[in-house]
Amino acid sequence: MLCIQSNTHDPYFNLASEEYLLKSFQDDLFLLYRNKPSIVVGKHQNTLAELNLSYVLENDITVARRISGGGTVYHDLGNLNFAFITTGEDGHLVDYRKYTRPLINAMKMMGISVVLGSRNELLLNKLKISGTASHVHKQRVLHHGTLLFSSSMDHLSMALIAPRGRFHDRAVRSIPSPVTNIIEHLDEKMEVADFQERIMEYIVKIIGGTSRYDYNDEDLRNISSLVDRKYGTWEWNFGYSPRYEFRKMLTCTEGNVFLQMQVERGVIRGVSLTGDFMSTRQVHSLEEKLMGVIHDPEAIRRRISNISVRDYITGLDNEELISGMF
Repeated sequence: MLCIQSNTHDPYFNLASEEYLLKSFQDDLFLLYRNKPSIVVGKHQNTLAELNLSYVLENDITVARRISGGGTVYHDLGNLNFAFITTGEDGHLVDYRKYTRPLINAMKMMGISVVLGSRNELLLNKLKISGTASHVHKQRVLHHGTLLFSSSMDHLSMALIAPRGRFHDRAVRSIPSPVTNIIEHLDEKMEVADFQERIMEYIVKIIGGTSRYDYNDEDLRNISSLVDRKYGTWEWNFGYSPRYEFRKMLTCTEGNVFLQMQVERGVIRGVSLTGDFMSTRQVHSLEEKLMGVIHDPEAIRRRISNISVRDYITGLDNEELISGMF
């Protein structure tokens, strides 16, 4: 087994490296990495329905999508991410117990008792410290997850306050769980970097035939190319979301506005603005103006920068409309 510790905190690079290693290597692999503050959504989720967009933008939190299913998780430098990549046989590829057991045992050596929960999460004193997920490619399987060590619980809780009742789709929804940081349960004083090295040392020691591996120039080029083509793009991180309908009631000084949008591949394909508001121009012209733009605040801002929304909906300005569309 090749054991890798990533030297970057870029979530796009680290997520891309998982896909690259899964599809380009034949060796069994174990990977550890930490990311700067970021929200990572599951492959089949509607990104905007999973996060507090205004908080994420205000706090410069990166939004990324992974290739495995499951729910949304928060990453920061106090969170350690792990991945096992192996080759298996049909019918025996996905085995959460097998791939979490080494981590459970490693933490047991540090004096903390962790168990695998019913949703394949890791629990410490009945509180979640890890979410896990898998992805299969031919005979290869990626099993990865998080380990909350000393993450910012304020950022985690605020960034993952998802809007309710606005998005209507068939996307996978996250299931909130009470969480805790591992550091709060350790008798021994330790930093996250120490914890990461202890985990790696245990894996190297307990699994036979292991060796450390560093990315070579070809690896770095291929992973960076995958970031440029996929993981760092709006089309993957937001546009890949399943088709959805967005509904929201907006209040302005002159009345109420009921907004409905149909969005496909991240692009607004249908818009309806109805209500008891006043206007000096036909609201249909505003609806047409919003058609064909991606469901993104800055893109919408650019699209309507040469008009005044107040002409179409008295009492509602451009920024109020943009805010109401999320």
